[in-house]
Amino acid sequence: MKRIIFHIDVNSAFLSWSAVKLLEEGKEDIRLVPSVVSGDPNKRTSVVLAKSIPAKVYGINTGEPIGMALRKCPDIKIAKPDFSLYSAYSRAFMKICSEYTPVLEKFSIDECFLDMSGMERVYPDIIKTAYEIKDRIKNELGFTVNVGVGSNKLLAKMASDFEKPDRVHTLFDYEVGEKMWRLPVRDLIFLGRASVEKLERLSIKTIGELADTDIQILKATLGNKAGEQMKRFANGIDDSPVEENRRAAKSYGHSITLEEDLKDREKAYNLLLALSDASASRMRADGLKAYCVTVNIRNNKFKNTSHQQKSDSPTDVTNTVYNTAKKLFDELWDGSPLRLIGVSLSDVTAEEGSQLSMFVSGDEAESKKHKIDTAMDNIRTKYGSSKISHASTLNTRKPKKK
Repeated sequence: MKRIIFHIDVNSAFLSWSAVKLLEEGKEDIRLVPSVVSGDPNKRTSVVLAKSIPAKVYGINTGEPIGMALRKCPDIKIAKPDFSLYSAYSRAFMKICSEYTPVLEKFSIDECFLDMSGMERVYPDIIKTAYEIKDRIKNELGFTVNVGVGSNKLLAKMASDFEKPDRVHTLFDYEVGEKMWRLPVRDLIFLGRASVEKLERLSIKTIGELADTDIQILKATLGNKAGEQMKRFANGIDDSPVEENRRAAKSYGHSITLEEDLKDREKAYNLLLALSDASASRMRADGLKAYCVTVNIRNNKFKNTSHQQKSDSPTDVTNTVYNTAKKLFDELWDGSPLRLIGVSLSDVTAEEGSQLSMFVSGDEAESKKHKIDTAMDNIRTKYGSSKISHASTLNTRKPKKK
């Protein structure tokens, strides 16, 4: 049976969802002006979570400190994150998508795969159906999506990343040479930056050149497994199924890029707490818990290292995540000046239970900590993220201007 896969991706999800809410309140459409979603601009830990298309003109990047974004564009509009709202819009657009096929894989809060294979009798014009889904989401919910239509998940996701916003693109097997091979090799999904640099040193600049490279060269450059996989991906080959019930979604994480060298351990702990809280609150908004905590750091020589710990019991408690992150950081950091710190939560699940987390030991029960975090989330949702925070983050400062 011929495979037909849709990948549906919300355009600038957090910013779009914030814009819809602001429009309902009679305010301007922040999608049409330079704008970002970020926390309190006076806090060093606040980073850009999403940006509008006009903001890209100023060179504003997702993940950079809000202070840096303000220096690039002093008049930029800032919308505070509202993860309860984002979760509600995510469920709403997933619900529309699920009406078209019984096999839907939620890939993250703002994207999903639909397996439309064998649905030609129900939807004779499959491209018309892709436009119908796109337009329904826009008309009923007020935000736009891109729909990629392909012969497998890889090609569908590649297609959805073509020109944005509010577009439908196809990338079938027979279109790989025309549409994909001419793209820069860095555009191949799942190919990391380090691998891109290795390939470019070999003068492999496009996906087509990667597809045509001898497999032994790729194995020697990227490793046996990665070399074989990237060779297949570059040729548009992907046999992975659309999994209706995924246990783990895309990880929930935040990182902060520092404009100045960080050498103080206590300041690093403050950042870890803020990042742990931001990641855990997003996850709680989706009703999920994580089995795995990962800490990422980058020193001033741009060397990246990471460390993770898995548990037998999942958690969504900020303090539990933070204590684990702090332990991992202490094991990871050699004292070198830092330029980036990140915390991410993965291997997530919706399972319930009253087991105590095995991440760390503590005097307070996990359920009590969960209630405190939930209360804080509710206050932030109602009054704004700046109204309540963990005491340890209060002495973090806005980066110095250079």
